[in-house]
Amino acid sequence: MRIISIAFSIALLVLISALNLVAGEITGTVTVKGAADNGGAVVYIAKNKDMKFPAPVQEPAMNQKNLKFAPHVLPVMVGTTVKFKNNDKVAHNIFTPSPAGDMFNLGTWKGDQVKTHTFNKSGEVVLLCNLHPEMEGFIYVAPTPYFAMTDATGRYKIENVPAGSYTIKVWSEHGNARPQKVKIPEKGTVTVNFTVK
Repeated sequence: MRIISIAFSIALLVLISALNLVAGEITGTVTVKGAADNGGAVVYIAKNKDMKFPAPVQEPAMNQKNLKFAPHVLPVMVGTTVKFKNNDKVAHNIFTPSPAGDMFNLGTWKGDQVKTHTFNKSGEVVLLCNLHPEMEGFIYVAPTPYFAMTDATGRYKIENVPAGSYTIKVWSEHGNARPQKVKIPEKGTVTVNFTVK
């Protein structure tokens, strides 16, 4: 049994290595008109009908700290379970009116309790707090694992994209950008820039 397990692990590593040999990357810059900086935009590859992905194992966290959502924008893939934590000394009530978040309401709590929600639909999820109306954050649920969030300068990089033709899109809380078609080579980098307005 152990020999079979080792053989399977080796075969899996060989397969992953082979896939990486025919994978490229997408880099570029997103310019967000009218925003303080170009950070927080999510660049992602749209899902083709033939694409299938296992649900992510990692459970990223969305915190409440200093009466703010931290991070302000959290990109995840469909099927991801997100942990919600309250690091403030006051109570928070976390909810969303967004269909992509199933319009959940996690209730009110403070302290070390952690609540979770699994995001099974792609799209924007705006996060709000009934007790602190000034609080606002976002989870963007990408349809594929090929996504990245821009830094303050607007730069992004999506790595290990299998060779092929795709549509690449951008989400930003500040506006929209036109989707672009992109062809990924078996090895190398493709540059795709966007302007959000």
